[in-house]
Amino acid sequence: MYLDLLPDLPVERVLTEVSHPRGSRSLSSHLKSRLGIDGIKAAVLHELLGKEDMHDAGKLAAAIKALPLQLVAARPIDEAISSAGGVLFEVLNADLMCEALPGLFCAGEMLDWEAPTGGYLLTACLASGRRAAQGVLRYLRS
Repeated sequence: MYLDLLPDLPVERVLTEVSHPRGSRSLSSHLKSRLGIDGIKAAVLHELLGKEDMHDAGKLAAAIKALPLQLVAARPIDEAISSAGGVLFEVLNADLMCEALPGLFCAGEMLDWEAPTGGYLLTACLASGRRAAQGVLRYLRS
């Protein structure tokens, strides 16, 4: 699997920014100022690319646009969970429309809930999607 760390930029632009002289700045500082790469993106690059390739502008730009990730195995299904975090139910109306942003509807894993992955989660995602779709229709008619 390949991970694009900057999906909104073409590889040519990434190469131009990576190749720009950095002077006395560290590579990390250079990547942050030129491309906004820091935090987890920088850590993943350092972890997977290696020190030598990090200093090769062509290899670095190519990795930023298509960082190879090797998937070894899936975790056991009993560890899979839909994690909390997302849009709070308190900010939505009964049609799952965001009260502060009329016309924005939320469903599925956009919502703040925790549930075991599998049939229950799929059912809840589909049901909330249906509820939101009905709300969209009501909203468009009003």
